[in-house]
Amino acid sequence: MSMQQEIADWNGKSADDIHLTYSRYYHAPAFISKVLSLIKQVPYQKGATWLLKKHLEDEGHLTLQEIGSIYRTLPKLEHWESKLHILQCMPFMPIRKSNVKVVESFLRDCLADQNKFVRAWTYNGFYVLAKQYPEYQAEVDQLLDEAMQNEAASVKARIRNILKQS
Repeated sequence: MSMQQEIADWNGKSADDIHLTYSRYYHAPAFISKVLSLIKQVPYQKGATWLLKKHLEDEGHLTLQEIGSIYRTLPKLEHWESKLHILQCMPFMPIRKSNVKVVESFLRDCLADQNKFVRAWTYNGFYVLAKQYPEYQAEVDQLLDEAMQNEAASVKARIRNILKQS
């Protein structure tokens, strides 16, 4: 069975099952290129972004070209879980100047997401952007201040973690 077929067969919920898929394929030479290809295809986004996140959390690396490819895919992400996974990957993925606008647009769209986890990690994404591009810092500080007044408690908890990093 292929990684693509395993993602297609995954129920979207079992962390054990998707972790087994990762364990079977992460050593393959074409692992990252296959994951990047699957992220571009809506039916596989959720599983492929989970695999990417796991890879990065396990100290896997991406080239700047691979990171650029991921950022260029942002407008095509449809599932809230896919958005969340990419937001959680951002601290591992430097933002090149050529990708700033697409990342900024993605983050602004995610601020309005109904899912509070996506919103919480969007604030973290803005923090990552501002750390690399200080011209965003004043706006990010304002966003964080407003969120501490208006967001759900779970989002505020994420923001408190962000503020501890500052």
